[in-house]
Amino acid sequence: MTEEILEPELPIIDPHHHLWDLRPMLSVFPEPHHHFIASVSRTPYYTFNELHAETNSGHNVIGTVFMECGAFYNGAYGNALKVLGEVEYVNGVAAQSASGLYGTQRLCAAIIGHADLTLGDEARPVLEKLMAATPRFKGIRHAAAWDADPDVLGPPFHHPAGLYRDAKFREGFRHLGELGLTFDAWLLEPQLDDVIDLARAFPGQPIVLDHCGTPLGMGSYHGKLHERFDIWREKIRTLAQCPNVSIKLGGLAMSFPGMPDHGPEAGLGSEVLAAMWRPYIETCIEAFGPERAMFESNYPVDKWGASYPVLWNTFKRLTLGASADEKRALYAGTAARFYGIEGLPG
Repeated sequence: MTEEILEPELPIIDPHHHLWDLRPMLSVFPEPHHHFIASVSRTPYYTFNELHAETNSGHNVIGTVFMECGAFYNGAYGNALKVLGEVEYVNGVAAQSASGLYGTQRLCAAIIGHADLTLGDEARPVLEKLMAATPRFKGIRHAAAWDADPDVLGPPFHHPAGLYRDAKFREGFRHLGELGLTFDAWLLEPQLDDVIDLARAFPGQPIVLDHCGTPLGMGSYHGKLHERFDIWREKIRTLAQCPNVSIKLGGLAMSFPGMPDHGPEAGLGSEVLAAMWRPYIETCIEAFGPERAMFESNYPVDKWGASYPVLWNTFKRLTLGASADEKRALYAGTAARFYGIEGLPG
């Protein structure tokens, strides 16, 4: 699907993308049967060249934030510290972009890594090592996505049920605030009470909810998006009452929500996608306000439902009536402030 780029001068900080080499994983799953594994396996290799091409495909992407995805771990550091390898790798990509050889754009201007917070107090030395690796490191994501239906996530992506309520997890979690680090939360719509409880328990901790809270439309949730919409909306509004929480507007082109329910790159135009996503995006913006909301690509995962240019065109259609200040926040300002990114062009 090729479209004319809307508002091509609007500065964008893409606050959520991955870098990976999935070929080792695909050797374990040579014939991926799960919808999510099958979709990401179509992009087995996504590093600087792929990201640079995507972010220079028409929209004015001035910078990005890398989001952990379990890639490039270094086992030589030991089990707890192997996560350092991912941050070191991504810092090299960031340095490549910052060299100026590829323009003024700053890819991976902020880096979100991972540390196992269920280590409790033992997570702190890991966090300190990550901080020492690069000033670009800003925080962690510790996903908690879980569902009783194994067809929703697939075996490689399940996390323990109720992780954000676990006492050991919270023992580790408290160190984030003490060290001035951010937290990205990823879990599924039926689990939103868990992140609400976490945000209330740590009111001083900056938290951002990924992917609009991940509405579900597959497995046992297939065909239930409409009937569960009011449940999702009420939880989003409740979470928004926590002033320490922001939200990422995106993730709806993943396979999980089923919007679209076929892919990869379903070939739908931005007008169709905007109509599909409008109730979710508008609910989130109304609840959190532009100062606590940021559009995200979640690439290459969201390649399932939309190309990079079409994805951002879709977002821009959804904000046609927004003011210049609102757009400035939604597309770059909120992300820059939340992740402490300074000095970007534009």
